[in-house]
Amino acid sequence: MLKVKDLNVFYGGIHAIRGIDVNVKKGEIVTIIGSNGAGKSSMLNAISGVVKYQGQIEYNGQPLSTQAHNVVKAGICQVPEGRIIFANLTVHENLKMGAYLRNDSKGVNADFERVYELFPRLKEREKQIAGTLSGGEQQMLAMGRGLMSSPELILLDEPSLGLAPLLINTIFEIIREIKSMGKTILLVEQNAFKALSVADYAYVLEQGVITSEGKASELIKDPKIQEAYLGKK
Repeated sequence: MLKVKDLNVFYGGIHAIRGIDVNVKKGEIVTIIGSNGAGKSSMLNAISGVVKYQGQIEYNGQPLSTQAHNVVKAGICQVPEGRIIFANLTVHENLKMGAYLRNDSKGVNADFERVYELFPRLKEREKQIAGTLSGGEQQMLAMGRGLMSSPELILLDEPSLGLAPLLINTIFEIIREIKSMGKTILLVEQNAFKALSVADYAYVLEQGVITSEGKASELIKDPKIQEAYLGKK
């Protein structure tokens, strides 16, 4: 579905992503784990058309646009790190913003119901100003807003960041549910244990370079991965 080939991202003289290759198959959860500053978000931002890059990105066999709005039209949405919701709008208005490129009103209404079913807390707070939501609720809203674009591929950037352990469990249960809806997910996450537990395939990114890859169920047993990312020795 998604093929990233020889991807390079520069910020002035800083070479943030160094010729990486990443493949995401339809219907899978693929995770990118790595420490802070490894380049994980830069990779997602390149796919989304938010930052310039060198290399090739193909989506469903075709070159992917480098313009963000065309990436969304193609069926890809990014749920950014830090949520970045519209704090002065209501929950419902935020979700509506996620569907701004769509003109299928019946489909949009159906997706509203689907999102509220997936996130019942958002239904309860439908008319509440989004900026007054808790961190966990804002993360749910950001994910729901992404789903409102009716994407095939969802780019999730650090969905557990800053959340309490109980809410982290809830978010990852929802990620599994989203996959069961037929969505494909590329997940960037510092919580390596949770990410590897939910993913089908995984890449380890360090200082802009892929240092390891494989089935998530195998990487989670790798002693080097355990020591570096899972706190085991």
